Amino acid sequence: MVLEVFLAALISDLATGLGVLPFVFLRRISPRWNGVTAAAASGMMLGASVFALADKALHRGNAVEVIAGMLGGALFFAWTARVVERQHWHLGDWNEHESRQSILLIATMFVHSVPEGIAIGVGYATGEIRFGVLLAIAIAVHNIPEGTAVSLPLRARGASLWRCACYAVLTSVPQPVLAVPAFLLTSFFQPLVAPSLGFAGGAMIFLVMSELLPESLESCSRTETAWGVTLGLVGMLGFTAALGL
Repeated sequence: MVLEVFLAALISDLATGLGVLPFVFLRRISPRWNGVTAAAASGMMLGASVFALADKALHRGNAVEVIAGMLGGALFFAWTARVVERQHWHLGDWNEHESRQSILLIATMFVHSVPEGIAIGVGYATGEIRFGVLLAIAIAVHNIPEGTAVSLPLRARGASLWRCACYAVLTSVPQPVLAVPAFLLTSFFQPLVAPSLGFAGGAMIFLVMSELLPESLESCSRTETAWGVTLGLVGMLGFTAALGL
């Protein structure tokens, strides 16, 4: 059973890399489309934060836990942004300015995957194997548009498909890492699921408001930004509703 839990979580992680598939058909992204795609990623992340993470958290815990988790996530992102700015980190041959947003996005999505890994383990620990399998499949499918959201700014900066896929998969590494411990220590991890989901949602919302939307407004019109956010949010809502998350 432990091996099955690990493999299910690993497949869920690898599914994130499929988010690069749309870019097989999109060879180049102009500065204008960079703004539109940033807006679309914003909508997807807002949709995931509200319709999936916050909603699921409220079903697993009380409002105080969820709100505290969301505020903690926002504080975590604000702190992370300051750390990245001070350390002068960069990705590959990109300069610090080009790398900053992608590093923050990868870090935030990495944190976002923590409660998903715990959820897979807890799902199997209920004793209902079918429930655990369906939950792992739902998270795997849900990871695909999240991989797209991670890849959008990377691809806009000229990153290769392989590089985008690797970074996308990296953001979901917590899933196979935490699924087995959560399965083995269900009584310990279950109380952490609700605040962890809220934490991830708060971090993603803060990321959108402080990084992605300002960049979008610099690269395209307000109308294009509004449409990008709307389409991304509605698209993520459709995925969430279809998967029953």
